[in-house]
Amino acid sequence: MSSKWTKLAAAGALSLCTAVPALAGSVTQPGETVGLNTGAPLPQGWYAINTVDWGCRNVNPQHVCTGLTIPVVAWSTPWTLFGGRVQLLAAWPAVEVGVQRTSSPIGTLQGDYFNGMYNPAVFGQLAWDLGYGWGVSYLIGAYFDYSSPVAWSDTSLNQRFAISYTANDWAITANVIYGNHMNSVTDRPQLSGCPIPVSVQFPQGAGCNPDFLNVDLTVGHSFGKWQVAWVGFGSWDLNEPILGYQKQSQFAMGGLLGYDFGAVILQGYVTADVYEKNYGGHDIRGWARIILPLNVAGAPFGPPAPATMVKR
Repeated sequence: MSSKWTKLAAAGALSLCTAVPALAGSVTQPGETVGLNTGAPLPQGWYAINTVDWGCRNVNPQHVCTGLTIPVVAWSTPWTLFGGRVQLLAAWPAVEVGVQRTSSPIGTLQGDYFNGMYNPAVFGQLAWDLGYGWGVSYLIGAYFDYSSPVAWSDTSLNQRFAISYTANDWAITANVIYGNHMNSVTDRPQLSGCPIPVSVQFPQGAGCNPDFLNVDLTVGHSFGKWQVAWVGFGSWDLNEPILGYQKQSQFAMGGLLGYDFGAVILQGYVTADVYEKNYGGHDIRGWARIILPLNVAGAPFGPPAPATMVKR
């Protein structure tokens, strides 16, 4: 069988960032697109995807844990432009953040907990099938300003360039994500980014938003309905919004296991930082993803799958 479920998984191209104190500027969560063939065009139809993850970063004297749910609706349209399939995606994720602090030498813990909706996002994508298993895509869109304790207090532009190889039961993808904040310094406080103290200029406090670059990597192989993969991701701040800001970067890797049930596709993976700079600690995170193809060639309630898509 070819990598049917990994091709369907490309619909999960939309993603977001983990909004926690002292996080880098990534509005797109580093690592959220691994396991997806984001360079390959999708069969025409609708897709429902949800990715959830939970992880913690030990940052003395804090212990920060974050949980996310990222529901996505994707439409691979019947239209093409410049030879590429037109695909539309939208999401409105939710985030929860727990922070524990050591308040005394004997180790008494105090904590804060925040939750809410994240910045809603809308994307358009062109994806080209180059033949011989190769595909490339370009995506552009935005995360929109939203008032929430766990959202960014500005609108940011998001562009992605992906290349995938999906022949011979392989699933190899590199997805490069560039984000540009419309406001490098905002007049509203936020959990994400670098908080700016209350001042005459910002009487309610504020936040700063560095531009960012993420790279998500997947090297996987299918064995019948199963797939195993090595996954890795890196993220880098690209500028210093305020004097004295310490740019953050990280690289994490782990393993992924997936299974194609036919009606749904499930994936799970675990990642851990092997390098970090200015985060103050390493992040360990577990992920799970469900992909439901709706009215799609090969789906249980769609037309028969073309031979070029599924080989049983």
